[in-house]
Amino acid sequence: MKRFIIERDIPGIGEFSVTELCGAARASNQALASIGPGIQWDHSYVAGEKTFCVYLAESEEEIIKHSNLSGIPYSNITEVSQIIDPLTANN
Repeated sequence: MKRFIIERDIPGIGEFSVTELCGAARASNQALASIGPGIQWDHSYVAGEKTFCVYLAESEEEIIKHSNLSGIPYSNITEVSQIIDPLTANN
């Protein structure tokens, strides 16, 4: 599977309560279950008025399908070509 970063502009997301975030996660999980094994949610970052979600998926189309089923809009989908971290300097 490929790794994707999904940017979502969601007004007020930074002020959502734990209950509201749980509801969003629940909607995402239900959509994932209906799509099947071709897509997995790794984690998301909430930052200001946006979320940045990390997903593994067979294709961008799976990400779009998830967005449509979950009702959680996306602003941008970017495929991750490489991952670097502090240990990359040791290569």
